[in-house]
Amino acid sequence: MTVISVRHALTLAAAAVLTAGCGLADELDREADPERTGAHAATSKPPVTGVPPLAETPPPATPEGCPAGGVTVSTGMVSAAMGLRAMTVTLTNCGVPEQLLNGYPDVRVRDVDRERMDVTVLKGPGPITTLDDPGPHPVTLKRGESAYSVFVWRYSAVDAATRRGSGVYVEIGPTAGADRRTVEPEGGLDIGETGLLGTTAWQKKAAD
Repeated sequence: MTVISVRHALTLAAAAVLTAGCGLADELDREADPERTGAHAATSKPPVTGVPPLAETPPPATPEGCPAGGVTVSTGMVSAAMGLRAMTVTLTNCGVPEQLLNGYPDVRVRDVDRERMDVTVLKGPGPITTLDDPGPHPVTLKRGESAYSVFVWRYSAVDAATRRGSGVYVEIGPTAGADRRTVEPEGGLDIGETGLLGTTAWQKKAAD
């Protein structure tokens, strides 16, 4: 009769287990803890797979002051000369990965009571004045980049006491149908109750 050592027997048992499809780690657990008390499991380290789990990358934080749409709108000082007015409007992408523009801003003008004024918003500066207008063209703003448009109008009668005829609140959107941001230009737009407001197409602002 062939005599098999205990060590050899254990080796053969482990091989048989592997052949049957059971895990070697489970078999070794049974050898170390035949009563299945869990004492060994409490001190054992989990099997190492060799591939650590991928950490989830949090989305980029929206800068403070950015609305849900990810853009802000600001206005520059109003320039006046012989009744002609001009004002630069700047749109900045501060939240979304990319903001796409192609054309003119979407504009609504409201009076001191926030009632919409009967102002005709033109795509282009004519016939108000002669001003370079790039016309519609694709503009892509990455986060932190800006585009600008120039608003032009002619002075019309404004009641200084009641501010009637003044565009106190101006709602500006990047494109037609997009959410508009409300700005209050310093001094308002002295455009009158039935004025014309010319705009130039969005163009990318050079980096500072």
